[in-house]
Amino acid sequence: MSNSYSVSLENVIKNNNMETVYLPRPADEIMITTAEVNRPGIVMTGYTDYFDPLRIQILGWTEFGFLINMSHDDRMKALSYWLSLRPAAAVVTRGLEIPDYFVEACKKYEVPLFKTQEETSPFLAALIAYLNKELAPRITRHGVLVEVYGEGVLITGDSGVGKSEAAIELIKRGHRLIADDAVEIRKISDNSLLGNSPTNIRHFIEVRGIGIIDARRIFGMGAVKLSEKIDMVIQLEPWDSTKAYDRLGLDNEYARILDVKVPAITVPITPGRNLAVIVETAAMNNRQKKMGYNAAKDLMLSLGMDEVQPADKEVDIWQNND
Repeated sequence: MSNSYSVSLENVIKNNNMETVYLPRPADEIMITTAEVNRPGIVMTGYTDYFDPLRIQILGWTEFGFLINMSHDDRMKALSYWLSLRPAAAVVTRGLEIPDYFVEACKKYEVPLFKTQEETSPFLAALIAYLNKELAPRITRHGVLVEVYGEGVLITGDSGVGKSEAAIELIKRGHRLIADDAVEIRKISDNSLLGNSPTNIRHFIEVRGIGIIDARRIFGMGAVKLSEKIDMVIQLEPWDSTKAYDRLGLDNEYARILDVKVPAITVPITPGRNLAVIVETAAMNNRQKKMGYNAAKDLMLSLGMDEVQPADKEVDIWQNND
C-alpha cells in the first residue's frame, strides 16, 4: 500500500482523445503520478497556496473567458502566476482555439499543452476515472478471476485444488475468464476492487495433465474479458472432517483485500462436487444479498424463529500466499 505508481503522459494521450499542441520532451518520458486534476482559475489571480504542480490542469470556457477579458499585461501576469509553477500538463477542452500567446507561455515554462474536442465535465470525469485505475494501489495474488452472471468472482485456494478446471467449466457454460493463476488487484476506490491479468499471461490457463491453453483461441472472444470488479471471493479447500462449515449462511464472512471488505465463502472440495454449479449458485446468491434478500433469514422467519443478528467474520484467503 505504500508503493506509488505512475503512468506515462504518452498513455494518457492515447487513452483520453487528446491532441498534442506542444511537448517540451517526448511524452513517454513524462510521468503522471496523481489522479487528482485541477482547474487553474484561482491560481491565475495570484493565489498559489496549496497548488499541486503534479496535477494535470484543465481549461474550458471559464478560464479562457477570464483571460480574454484582461489587458495584455494582466493576461501575461496571470499566465506567469500559473505556468511558473510548472504544472504536469495543461489540457484545453471543447476544441477551443488556443491563442498564440498561450502556446508561447507554455513553451517558455516548458509545460506540455494539449487540446480535446470533448466538453469539460465529461472529459474531467473520464480522465479522473482513467487515472484512478492506472495509479491505483495494487497487489498480485494467486487465484482465478471469472465473471459469472455479471458478478466478479475471485476463486482462491492451494495449487491443484481445482480452480482452473472450474474456470474452464464456467467458460463452457457461457461465463468469462479474466485471469488464471495470477490476478492483479487494484483498489480503484475506498470500496471497490478491480481485477485483471498480467499482460504476459492474459487469457492463458494451466491445466494439469494438458498444459497451457489459450482460452481466447479455443473458446472464442466471448469467453474472455480484460478486467472485472471483484464482487466476492470463493475459497476452495479440501474437505476437513474436523472443521465445522457454515451450512446456513447467516453470518457475513468477508476477506480484506487492500483494506477493502469483500464478501467471501469457503467451499470444501470432495470428489464429485460440481464446482462450476457451486460458483454459479454462489454468484447468484451474492447478487440477491446485495439486492436485500437473504434466503437464510427468510427460512428462519418462515420457521417461526427469531431473527438472528449476523456476525461479521474475516477469513484469511491467502494463508500461504505472499
